[in-house]
Formats: sequence, structure tokens, C-alpha cells
Amino acid sequence: MVAKAGTRSSGNTFSESMRSFWKKNGQGILLPAIGIISFLVIWQFLSSTGITRLPAPSSIFTEKRTRELLFYPFLDRGGLDKGLFWQTLASLTRVAQGYTAAAIVGIGLGILVGTKPKVNQALDPIFQFLRMIAPLAWVPITLIALPNVQLAAIFVIFITAVWPILINTTVGVQQIPQDYKNVARVLKISPRKYFLKILIPSALPYIFTGLRIAIGLAWLAIIAAEIVMSGVVGIGFFIWDAYQQNYVSEVILAVIYIGAVGLMLDRLMALLQRLILPNQ
Repeated sequence: MVAKAGTRSSGNTFSESMRSFWKKNGQGILLPAIGIISFLVIWQFLSSTGITRLPAPSSIFTEKRTRELLFYPFLDRGGLDKGLFWQTLASLTRVAQGYTAAAIVGIGLGILVGTKPKVNQALDPIFQFLRMIAPLAWVPITLIALPNVQLAAIFVIFITAVWPILINTTVGVQQIPQDYKNVARVLKISPRKYFLKILIPSALPYIFTGLRIAIGLAWLAIIAAEIVMSGVVGIGFFIWDAYQQNYVSEVILAVIYIGAVGLMLDRLMALLQRLILPNQ
């Protein structure tokens, strides 16, 4: 009898937890689900009526090649014949390299130009000019300047991601309250202590804003970056190759992968920001 009461109590607790969870998060789950389903239904209708030449979303399941890519992401037959997991992982590796370089250079230069007004005046026109150049425009330049296509691809990612980090870091350093600077001067705080205790904590929210924008841009640049890398494993080159062979359903599936990975990268950066800056 005691066991039955305990089981009933556990069941009630679970039901109450589920009701509480749904009450708190139900709208956030239900409304996006309705939006996604509506979008897919409209897309299916437009494709089936011939209004658009794009394959219907159902083609991801109905076409053999695309279905194999969907259900066997870890497939590896050697060479370029790999599943989308390995294609995405190769691209993420290049993005990590370019993004890391962009973070180091962007934060370093941002602190320099933010603390040195004359340096800022000298370099700002160059920065503003370079950041206006689209990632695709850098492709032929990097192919000429860098003999190694791997380095060329990483550079395209780097040059795309560095600007939001640099600009936001610069603004963050420039926005340090004058009172903080006055107190540091009066107390004769060492440059090292000023850097660690005042400059970095004050600029960190701006730095994270730049980092979060940059991770999205770095991932967006992957197709432009991997166009320069003919015949390599990577989600960008996979899309380009599928397009050239008219495998449109494969392009759509790869685009879904890119969107999902980009969303996860953004959420991971937001989580990291909340952990380091809980009050922001």
C-alpha cells in the first residue's frame, strides 16, 4: 500500500512539473512550431503548383541521394564522399581557426585604438574602407596573395569576422567612465592593474557583442571561403558542388545544416556571455 502511494505521489509530482514547464515555456515552443510548419506547408504548396522551381521540402525524404545524406550523416567512403557531419565538422574547424585569429587581432587592435586617439585617427579610414569589402570580393585577392588555399579560406573567414570585434572593442574602451580613469590616476594604479580591473571589465559587454556578431558572420562566410578550396571536404564546397551538378535538394539540406549550426553557435556564445557576465 505504501509503495502504491509512493508511486502515485511520484506520478503527481511529474505531472505537476510537466504542467509547470508547459505553462512557463509552452508559448515559446508552440508559436515557433506553428510558424515553421506553416512555412513548410506554404513552400510545399508553391512547389507542387509549379509557382517556384525549388523542390518541395518533402524532396529531402523522397530523393534517394538526399535521403541518404539525411539519415547517414556519419557516412565516410573516403575522399569527398562523406556525410554531412564530416562536411560540417571540416568547415567548423576552418571557422574556428579564422574566428580565433579574428578575436585575437580584433580585441588587441580594438584596445590599442580605443586607448590611443591618435592611432585611432590614423587607422580608422583604413578599417572603414576594408570592412566595406564583401567576403566574396576577398576570394580572388586571397588566391593571388596566398599560395595555400587552406590559408586563403581561413583568411576570408578572418577578414569577415574581425571588424565587429574590433569596432565593438574600440567603442567599449572609449566608453569607460571618466570617473574610473580619474580614480585610477589619483590612486596611481599600475597599468597592469588598470587593464585587468577597470579596462577589461568595463569593455567586456561590448567585446562580447562583437564576438557574438562575428561568430555569425564567420559562419556565413564559409561558402565564400570554401569556394577557393576546390575539391575539399567542407559544407561550403559541398553546396557549391551540389549546385553545379543540379542536386538542388542536397543544397537545401546543406543549407538547413548551416542554419542549425549557426543558431547553435549563436546560442553557445550567448550562454558564454551569461556565464561570464551574469548581470548583463
